[in-house]
Parts: sequence; structure tokens; C-alpha cells
Amino acid sequence: MSHGPPVPSLHAVRRYGPVGGMERYVWELTRALADAGHPVTVLCERSHAPAPAGVAVHELGEVAPRPRWLALLRFSRRVARWLRDRPQLGVIVHSHERLGVHHVTTFHGPPFAPVRERPWWRRASLRVAMHLYLERRELCAPSVRAVVPNSPLIAQVLLRHYPQIARRLTAPVPPGVAPGPQRPARAVPADGGVIGFVGREWRRKGLEQAVAVVAELRRKRPHLELWVAGPPPDEVAPLFAAWRGGFRLLGWSADPGLYAQIDLLLHPAGAEPYGMVVAEAMAAAVPVVISDRCGIAAEVGAESGRVLPADALVSDWVAACESQLARTDPPPRFARDWAQVAREQVAIYRERVGRLPGA
Repeated sequence: MSHGPPVPSLHAVRRYGPVGGMERYVWELTRALADAGHPVTVLCERSHAPAPAGVAVHELGEVAPRPRWLALLRFSRRVARWLRDRPQLGVIVHSHERLGVHHVTTFHGPPFAPVRERPWWRRASLRVAMHLYLERRELCAPSVRAVVPNSPLIAQVLLRHYPQIARRLTAPVPPGVAPGPQRPARAVPADGGVIGFVGREWRRKGLEQAVAVVAELRRKRPHLELWVAGPPPDEVAPLFAAWRGGFRLLGWSADPGLYAQIDLLLHPAGAEPYGMVVAEAMAAAVPVVISDRCGIAAEVGAESGRVLPADALVSDWVAACESQLARTDPPPRFARDWAQVAREQVAIYRERVGRLPGA
């Protein structure tokens, strides 16, 4: 149980369930809050999994997913209407989407505001205008008392583009990591090994760079393999047209045992608000080599792997990977459970929101 009285909260997310990075965050957070004795309600378009014990789920119905800005606007209107018809006295409304009627919002992805730095012809559209409007409303609506970034990187970008939210911005609350199978301590063969790449949005997460790095490494390690989990195999197969074996395209995999089978996670992302796959790999005692564009980069010490500039030369990436494959000491296991995430979130509720009418 949590110290202090229970704190009721209502969470708004379009898809409820462990069906994506942001969605898993909401799923695990609400479960942990309920496990700690806090009343939890969820508003969603549709629930993709049975409701956890102690979580009341209300489905508002799905809307067309495209255009995305219109789907976000329609969902926010449905949430506002539901709350208007069913006043939630004393309940903290916690948004994970682009709402305008909430007390707390967790910002999970890269802000849209940097689009304003592009040439005018790249931002002169209804789509851009609506995304900017929805983002500003989420952060600056009068009801908002706390903006919670899920990584230091997101906090920096938000503050740069929305300096007016400085007093609302909290310390980051990164995701937790569920314990899973550990990579056994083992020496990697000098001519082989397995490097893993995990991520559905493979372009943003740097798969093309990873392919180039591993191809170069295979000159010295001819039996080295690259395993790719996340994207549809037929979508990324052209990247391996010149290869003669040495790779596996696994598609989407929810197998928590995947990390225990690889010797290194390579994540040269060009933009990664946090990097849940990096945390999962470190939790499985797998060394990592990642870019400095990952929000989790500050958590990757020298004992856990390497952090390189996203625009580092391929030769630098190759050297970093080689040093991790050749290491003889296992990295320390990264530990951050969802109960800790829930405690940090409740502390924000109590400090930033306080007592609401009807509580």
C-alpha cells in the first residue's frame, strides 16, 4: 500500500493495453496504481486486454485513425463530453493524449513544436496547424497543473519550445521495466555472436545504420548475426539484399526471452524520446550501444555499454560494438519496477495537484 490516503485518478488513452510503447506505460502505471490501493479509472477508445484488477475501464468507441490530428481531436471531445456528463469530483484527470480538460499530462513522445523551425513550405498545412494547436492545448490549458516528461530529453525539448510551462514541468518519470529472462554469462565467439535490433519504427530507430555497422563487423566476425525484431519482414528485407545469410527477420515479437538470446543491443536511433527496448535489454544484462538521441542515454554508464553521437562514423559504431562483444564481464542488471513509477506519479499528484473539489 502507498503511504497516505488513496489518490483517485482517471487516465485517458486511446488504446488501452500493452499494444505499444506509450500504451504499455499507461497499462503498467494504472495496474501499479491499483495494486497500491489507489482508485483508477481509464477512458479509452477500446481496451485491447482484460481490465486489471482494481481498474474501471470505459470504452468510448473507436474513430478513424487517419488523419491522426482529427482522431486526436475527436477522442479529446469524447473525453470532455464524458467528463461533463459524469463529473469526477476529487479525481485527478491524467492525460496521455492531446486533451484539454486534464490536471496532469504525461508527455511520451517527441514534441511536434520543432516543426516551427522548418522552412515555411514544410509547415504551411492544416495538419501542422492542428498538431501545434493540440500540443499547445495539452501543455497550456488552464486546468493543467503538471506536465510529466518521460525522459530528460523530452523535458529539454519541451522547455525550449514552451518556456511558459517551466513551473508546470516536473522531473521526468521514466517507464519501469518488468523483470524477464536474464542473458546467461557467456563468452562471445571471436568470429560470431548475435546483435539485436528491436523497434517497429525502424527508420527512426536506425535500422539502416545498424545494417551497415553489422555488415562491416562481419568482415572480422564472419559468423556474426543480426536479429531484427519489430518491423514486418517483407518491409525491411530489401536492406539485406546483398547479404548471404547472417540475419533473422523476426517480425513483431513479444517474447521477453529474446534479449537473453542476443549478445548486444544496437540502437543507433535518430530520434528516440526514451528507448524502452534499451531499458529492457539492460534489465536482461545485455550490453547496449546506442545513440545520444535516446532519452535513456543518461542511464547508460560505461559498465552498461556505449553512447555515441547519432552522426558518428560507421567505424566508430563498429569499434564500440566490437568492444562490447569482446567484453568478459557481464553488465549490471538495470532495475526499475512499475511500483516505483507509481510512487513517483502519486508524489506528483499530491505535490502539484493537491486537493481537488469533492475530494
